[in-house]
Amino acid sequence: MAERIWNVGGKPVVLAHRGGGNEAPENSLAAFSNMDRLGFRYVETDAHATKDGAVILFHDATLSRTTAAEGRIRDYTWQRLRKITDPSGNPPVRLDLVLESFPNLVLNIDAKSEDVISPLVWTLTAHGAQRRVSLASFSEKRLRRLRKMLPGVCTSLGRSAVVFLTLAANIPVFMRILERLRLLRRFIPLPEDGAQAVQVPVRFWKIRVVSGRFVGFCHRLGFAVHVWTVNDPREMRMLLELGVDALITDEPSRARRIIDGFWAEKTAAKENGKNTRRGRAENPGADAE
Repeated sequence: MAERIWNVGGKPVVLAHRGGGNEAPENSLAAFSNMDRLGFRYVETDAHATKDGAVILFHDATLSRTTAAEGRIRDYTWQRLRKITDPSGNPPVRLDLVLESFPNLVLNIDAKSEDVISPLVWTLTAHGAQRRVSLASFSEKRLRRLRKMLPGVCTSLGRSAVVFLTLAANIPVFMRILERLRLLRRFIPLPEDGAQAVQVPVRFWKIRVVSGRFVGFCHRLGFAVHVWTVNDPREMRMLLELGVDALITDEPSRARRIIDGFWAEKTAAKENGKNTRRGRAENPGADAE
């Protein structure tokens, strides 16, 4: 069983989306450095592989949106790619550089393609970094390969597993059927398989995904609930009140302030409740007076 990276039910954490893309150029060396300097621990990022097997932390398969270059990352060698600069003035970032330069960061890495799997596994193994990452993908098939190749690594759930989980959360009879037929783990990998987190949007198209019922159901199975991509303060607050465990956001500094304020209020309310109960126990006749 994988060591827990994502906790359930404690103080929620900030997961800086693409390194906090509204505070520094997304997935850039400047972004990772900024998060480390500001004391953030959890950073979401994306991985592609070059033609010669370098793992590049970059969201798009092509270069044109965030650099002046054209073409697909997979068609470049690292020697050629390193001559290109992103908006921070640096080349696209290699995973091994981030692992070496920022040992305090925990990376949530979205494996964006099949051809990144082997280079990603090799890089994480070479750096002994299996316990410093959580792997993600829309493809549950890809995640199953990664769990098999990296025993004990932490992952989230792929899209197909999330669909089954959402059905099970909202249709109790569906969950009972899966359990009765012993099919649950066939469709939904569990924490003992390495799948520790459910990373979902608030809504998918017009369908509401994240609700109090969904969060509670995931928690009972041992999954942390992370919600993306949340930049609006009111939505952050609403999700915290539902009990989510992480906000995936382009605005990590804003999210941290809101989480700190929410947690301080929750802690104070809990302490006030304890004091009230203690006072009633010590003075049982006080309410009657």
